[in-house]
Amino acid sequence: MAMIEMKNLSKWYGSFQVLKDCSTRVDRGEVVVVCGPSGSGKSTLIKCVNALERFQQGEVIIDGISVGAPGTDLPRLRARVGMVFQHFELFPHLSIMENLTLGQIRVLGRGADEARDKGVKLLERVGLREQAEKFPGQLSGGQQQRVAIARALAMDPMCMLFDEPTSALDPEMINEVLDVMVELAQEGMTMMCVSHEMGFARKVANRVIFMDRGEIVEDALKEDFFGKPRSERAQQFLSKILHH
Repeated sequence: MAMIEMKNLSKWYGSFQVLKDCSTRVDRGEVVVVCGPSGSGKSTLIKCVNALERFQQGEVIIDGISVGAPGTDLPRLRARVGMVFQHFELFPHLSIMENLTLGQIRVLGRGADEARDKGVKLLERVGLREQAEKFPGQLSGGQQQRVAIARALAMDPMCMLFDEPTSALDPEMINEVLDVMVELAQEGMTMMCVSHEMGFARKVANRVIFMDRGEIVEDALKEDFFGKPRSERAQQFLSKILHH
């Protein structure tokens, strides 16, 4: 039942090893939150899932397809794996609706009317129907991130990856993005999220992965991780992040 499987994943930048023998899996309908200190390899790990970062050793399998295999059609695979970045990555010269329909038309081959209908429904879902003809620069950070989530959903993804989706937002905008993510999780979307939002992790995660220095130090059920993390490093991390 694994949607995402990582086996002994290692990656180097030159002589620096950023990922060290990382293995984990995310089952269908499961929500896994990846946390840890800055520089621990969290974002690199999640970007290896759809080969936005290339890895030198190990294997990543998505829905039975090996990401690193020579014959794998990566653009096609990436179209099925929704990705939401820290800095939105919307096309600034396109309207919000054009941002939502471009991939549907060019990659999925949908007609313009069908793509627009899908875009309207998704904007309604994230509470931004009235913003359809505006440009990204006219929206707040929280609104832009909700558009980015809607754009990813427009491609009918089999799973969603989130790379610190709230870290670039003003504090008052964080909840409007997390609310959309909570709703997605409750609907059964398979999700892997790099996040420091421990309240979100406690609410919707099935498991928590804790990383440090390129290694997966803990991979535990949410209740076990927050109740009594096994490693001293995770205990230190939680004591700092939960008490300030």
